[in-house]
Amino acid sequence: MLREQIEKLANRSGVSFTPDERALFEEFKGALNRGEIRAAEKTSDGAWRVNSWVKQGILLGFRMGVLTDMSGGTGLRFFDKDTYPLHPMTVADNVRIVPGGSSIRAGSYIAPGVVCMPPMYVNTGAYVDEGTMIDSHALVGSCAQIGKRVHLSAAAQIGGVLEPVGAVPVVIEDDVLVGGGCGVYEGTIVRARAVLAAGTILTGSTPVYDLVRETIYRRTPEQPLEIPAGAVVVPGSRAVQSERGREWGLSIYAAVIVKYRDEKTQNSVQLEDYLR
Repeated sequence: MLREQIEKLANRSGVSFTPDERALFEEFKGALNRGEIRAAEKTSDGAWRVNSWVKQGILLGFRMGVLTDMSGGTGLRFFDKDTYPLHPMTVADNVRIVPGGSSIRAGSYIAPGVVCMPPMYVNTGAYVDEGTMIDSHALVGSCAQIGKRVHLSAAAQIGGVLEPVGAVPVVIEDDVLVGGGCGVYEGTIVRARAVLAAGTILTGSTPVYDLVRETIYRRTPEQPLEIPAGAVVVPGSRAVQSERGREWGLSIYAAVIVKYRDEKTQNSVQLEDYLR
């Protein structure tokens, strides 16, 4: 079975690999490219489970790879591990990649109906589901999980997590709008239909203040930071309560849930459907 073979090879010491072992990795990478395996997946109870063996296999590819010239006859020069060239794609994949300098790395899954606006980048191990739009200057980091009909607006940064292999990557569920200049990092989970207003930053140390439900969401040692389904999150601030902080009038960043998605919110984001 592929899992057992990859785990065995990943746990082996050394940096020398036989042709058969490289062929095994190519089989693994092909399964990633087709979306048959993924770094994390949603369980029946709605929780997200990391597939550590898949992340082990991705890391194995870096150890196995040999630095090679990937310039391809262009005026620009590119040098990377030969195990991670550009993702092989054709028009039959039904993915719109608009001209202008985007890159999708092998070992990632890009579903039919995805739209890629230049320049954008998808790293290895990422999973991008149907109907999603990746706008200009947006990043989908290694192993990030992006759901259906998501809009990653211009300059949105979805962080990647390869190590430790047991860490859940960033997850953006179905129908989420990630506004321009947002950053989602450190295993944060954004549940379905949430809206992140432009400039919202979510990390493992970011407290999120829910004005509607009058609660505060934080990452714990057992659970990542999680944004509830349908939440509308905006960038805000909270006062520094120390004596010097009050004296200087200081405040620090905080994310604030100001409402939950309603018909008015739905209408304001519906324009995206006409661009796909």
